Amino acid sequence: MKPALLARKIQPAPGKGFLNGWAANYQLWLMVLPAVIYIAVFCYGPMYGIQLAFRDFDFSKGLTGGDWVGLKYFDQYFNSPMFWPTLRNTFVIAFFSIVLGFPMPILLALVVNSIRGHRRKRLLQTTVYMPYFISTVVLVALLQILLSPTTGLINDLLKTLDLIPADINLLGSPGAFVPVYVISAIWQSCGWNSIIFIAALSSVDTQQYDAARIDGANRWKIVWHVEIPAILPTIIILLIMNMGGVLSVGFEKTFLMQNSLNKSVSEVISTYVFNVGVKSNQFSFGSAVGLFNTLVNFLFLILANTFAKKKSNISLM
Repeated sequence: MKPALLARKIQPAPGKGFLNGWAANYQLWLMVLPAVIYIAVFCYGPMYGIQLAFRDFDFSKGLTGGDWVGLKYFDQYFNSPMFWPTLRNTFVIAFFSIVLGFPMPILLALVVNSIRGHRRKRLLQTTVYMPYFISTVVLVALLQILLSPTTGLINDLLKTLDLIPADINLLGSPGAFVPVYVISAIWQSCGWNSIIFIAALSSVDTQQYDAARIDGANRWKIVWHVEIPAILPTIIILLIMNMGGVLSVGFEKTFLMQNSLNKSVSEVISTYVFNVGVKSNQFSFGSAVGLFNTLVNFLFLILANTFAKKKSNISLM
């Protein structure tokens, strides 16, 4: 059967509506059905509890039985002494995580793509992928062992090289918390995050490389004029998605690295919600703070998407 006749056969007849289109492509709808169910149950279903942020929660009355208090708990958070510290700490960690952490997978993908030996490329990819599969608990435990002020291997090495003061405690120093957090996050996730960029680079037409070499382009010019333009749409889309989670600093790692010495810089919005909202049974207050966090993330997502669409005509919607 000719391709044109085959395409004409599987396309729904015009004017038949949604049901006819579903029947003609029911295999595709069945494939996407598990993802739709997952999103509906675990993403949109819990949004019913958003009202808890506007109610005075009472265990005896249930989720919807509390008195409606409006923006009371939002005002309580905005006027609390922890509002600016938690907001600042979250922004600082998110800013350096994006500025330093986002470009590293791109650079790694360019390096991997430049390796010609198949075995060496596979060895490098396997090596940089492995840290991603280390759990957050194990990672923080490794940091506590390697950065221990008394027996830590990396701590002793940095002191020997005079890169850090001899009396500093990297696990308890407020000034060292953000660098340790960001560098360990890059080490853990850089390899895994580079997969999508490596895949994008693999789709570049080899004729473009040949044409660039014929024109006398060196390796750096090939990267700048061939490879980066090829992965630029992927870079923009992922950057927009990362901007949508600018305040979603990981709770687990921050909470596990937090101690009484560095709490002034490690108390972010997510840990504050847990420490005040959950541990103190202030569920309405915690819901309000969490909803504020989500709204700010959504605002950053919209702004980043609008800016990218205006400047490069690439966006999520």
